[in-house]
Amino acid sequence: MAAKLKKGDKVVVLAGKDKGKTGEITSVDPKAGKAVVEGVNIAIRHTRQSQTAQGGRLPKALPIDLSNLAIVDANGKATRVGFRMDGDKKVRFAKTTGDVI
Repeated sequence: MAAKLKKGDKVVVLAGKDKGKTGEITSVDPKAGKAVVEGVNIAIRHTRQSQTAQGGRLPKALPIDLSNLAIVDANGKATRVGFRMDGDKKVRFAKTTGDVI
């Protein structure tokens, strides 16, 4: 099945501790059904100092379930994603506005 959410999409969080926050998807794991969104689901990870990097308590964005994310349309609101044929090409479109994503 084609992916409704892809890397680089602007999304809004629908549920959880970060509900209402927006961000851009940095990576997607379709097998696990999760995505990493910048600025969302941040946890502190302790890392040891190395020759190249400073150690300490570093914030890291953890994966969030795809079901808790919705793409942001042109109006800045959360929308569902649909698919349609545009000529001979399959494209994603926003259900609220009908615009091609």
